[in-house]
Amino acid sequence: MESHLTIDDVAKRTGLTAHTLRYYERVGLIAPIGRASGGQRRYVASDMAWIEFLLRLRTTHMPIGKMQAFAKLRGVGDATVPDRRRMLEDHLTEVLSEIELMRRSADALQAKIEYYRSVEQSLASNSLSDEGHADEHRKPIRARTRQTA
Repeated sequence: MESHLTIDDVAKRTGLTAHTLRYYERVGLIAPIGRASGGQRRYVASDMAWIEFLLRLRTTHMPIGKMQAFAKLRGVGDATVPDRRRMLEDHLTEVLSEIELMRRSADALQAKIEYYRSVEQSLASNSLSDEGHADEHRKPIRARTRQTA
C-alpha cells in the first residue's frame, strides 16, 4: 500500500464515501487522521486496517453506538483488551444466533421453493396429458347442455 492515502483513495478502496469517512472521524469511530501540510487527510496502513475492521463490524450489523464504545476502548490502550474481547465475544454470539435464524429461514424458503416446483410439475404434466383429448366431459357446459337437451 502507498504510505499515505487521500480521502478519495480510501473511499475508492473501501466503498465508503468521503462524507462517511469524515463522519466516522467526527463521531470517534476513526481517530483523528494525520494531515498533509495543506490540511488534507492522509491515511496510513494502520488507518486502513482499522477502517476495514469497522466495515466488518458494520457488515455484522453492530450498532454504531457499540462501534463507538469499542473504538473508545481501543483508544485507551491495552488496558481495555479484556473489555474489547468481551464485547466482540458478545457480538459474535449475536451474529451466530442471527446466522442460525437466517439458516432456518433459508431452509424454510428452500422447502417452499421445492413445494412450488412440485406443484408446477404437477400442473404441467396435467396440462400435457389433457392436450389432444376431445372427451365429452371436456366440452364447454353450453355445448354439453345443447347436446343433451
